[in-house]
Parts: sequence; C-alpha cells; structure tokens
Amino acid sequence: MEIGIVGSGAWGCALACAVARAGHVPLLWGRDPGLLRTIAERRENPRQLPGVPLAPEIRVVPDAGELAAASVWLLAVPAQALRAVLRVLPPARSVCVICAKGIERGSGLLLSQVVEEVRPGTPLAVLSGPSFAAEVARGLPTALTLAAPRIEDARGLAGRLASPAFRLYASDDVVGVELVGALKNVVAIAAGAVMGMGLGENARAALITRGLAETARLVAAEGGRRETLMGLAGLGDLLLTATSLTSRNTRFGYELGRGARPRDLLAPDRPLAEGAWTARAAVERAARHGIELPITAAVADVVEGVVDVREAVRRLLSRPLPPRE
Repeated sequence: MEIGIVGSGAWGCALACAVARAGHVPLLWGRDPGLLRTIAERRENPRQLPGVPLAPEIRVVPDAGELAAASVWLLAVPAQALRAVLRVLPPARSVCVICAKGIERGSGLLLSQVVEEVRPGTPLAVLSGPSFAAEVARGLPTALTLAAPRIEDARGLAGRLASPAFRLYASDDVVGVELVGALKNVVAIAAGAVMGMGLGENARAALITRGLAETARLVAAEGGRRETLMGLAGLGDLLLTATSLTSRNTRFGYELGRGARPRDLLAPDRPLAEGAWTARAAVERAARHGIELPITAAVADVVEGVVDVREAVRRLLSRPLPPRE
C-alpha cells in the first residue's frame, strides 16, 4: 500500500522509515524542492537527520499531485504551516493523519479543526506520543497513540501502520490527544528554562507536575479523557520532552534560561520549537472556558518579550497557594 508522507523534515523522513518497515511504500513529498532532490540522491536528510540512511522503499515525489494515489497521508509539517500545505495538496479522499503538535495561532483552532475547515469531510486521525525522530528513523522501539473519531477506524489504521518496533495504541479521544501534545511542548519550554537558569531538579519536577495539572484542566473542559492525559500522548510525551535537551522545545527554553533573546531563537534558521507558537493560542483557548494556565501564560509572555524569564519565574513563585493540590 502507498502511504503519502507530507513533509520532508526530520519527522517526515522518520515516519517514512517507519511506514516502510510496516511493509508499505512511502511517497515522500515536501515544500523544499532542493531538499527533496538531496534526499533522493543521497538517501538521507543531511540537514535534520544526518547519518541516518533512509529505507530503500521510500519514493521521493517532487510533485504533490502524486500523493493522490495514496490512501493515507501522514501530515508531518509544522502546526503553523498545516493550513497552507493542505491547500496545495491534490483533491483526494485520503485519510489525513495529523502528526504535528500545536494549536493554530490567530484562529486558536486545533489541527483537526484546521483540516476540517480547509478540507471539509476529510477522514482524519492524530498520531502523537513520545518520539524523537532520529530514534524512529533508526528503528528503535517506539510506542505512540493513534486517535480517530471512531475507535474502529483508529484500530484499523494502527494495525496497518504498526510494526514490532513501532507500536500504535488506538484511541477515540482526538481532542484529548491533540491538546496534551500541544501543551507538553509549552511545558517543555518552561522546564528547559528552569534547567538553563540552574534552578535545580526539584524545581523542574514541580514545574512539570504543575504543567500537567494545568493541561488536565483544559483537557477536561474540552471533553478529553483523563486516561489520555496519563497515557503515551500525555504523560509519556511530557516525560520524554521535558527532561531531555534533545527536545527542540526544551532546548529553546534552556537557551532562554541562559539569557538568549526570544527573537534570536525564533529566527528562521533556528530549530523549530512548536511550543513557542502554541503558548499564546493555548492561553486564549483556555480563557474561553474561564481557565487559567499560569505556566503556559508565562511562556507566552517570555516568548513575546512582555517579561524576561527571571521575572516570569518570580511571578510564578509569588502566586497564591491553592487551597488543595
């Protein structure tokens, strides 16, 4: 079976390798023609996955129209680019599997809502969980959540895409999976800032825990489930991301904590930290439910230059204690 991989960055190439191991033919397309040519010639992505050979089954396609032959598309482009990319894909009834994590700036929409707005009626799913691209590309064991509106569809799709080292657990909590994936990137930035400022392991553990608590409030308000929060897409992904400088979001926060300026870290030539763009959108989405997200709001303020990272920490530490945990 042919599977379209939309996005030729690290995650797109890693997913192409995983799909090939599952016995399918990945059709890899991206927005950068020069990078696609390099990947086709060298059979690796030297920019984002240097030294990691790509599976021979992967077909690099320069024309997005060729994706029409695929029954499933894995959308592995940045969250803020998804809307634009959807508009250039060919008309097809392929299942769109969202593989990015974020909330669209401006609209405040979840990515599944963006897909529905741009391509109404498109069957969709969400793939999320603890996964560094290089490890997936190398075939190291990885377990993720695959959510679809109907559990039967999630199970069927998971069964088709999974392999022994790429385990997919089905869920029908699409909203929950999207929210926990988006907010864990924001919490990871805050955790990285704690590391960069040298505030210690106690502080990082406290911040991650309270970040999980504020994520739980928004998930509950949006109808998501607690088991999603405590599963691979939630706690699992948060543990991986917020404790390792391999994570681009944690690294972004770490550099902030060391004194880097947000605008320099957000430059086009710097690694993408999705949480930086998600933070304000998450705060605004939560406000519709009358919910406060103190850590997320602090990250948004730092990214936007409203306060520096030390003032943001001071504000968090001076908040009134809650009556109970």
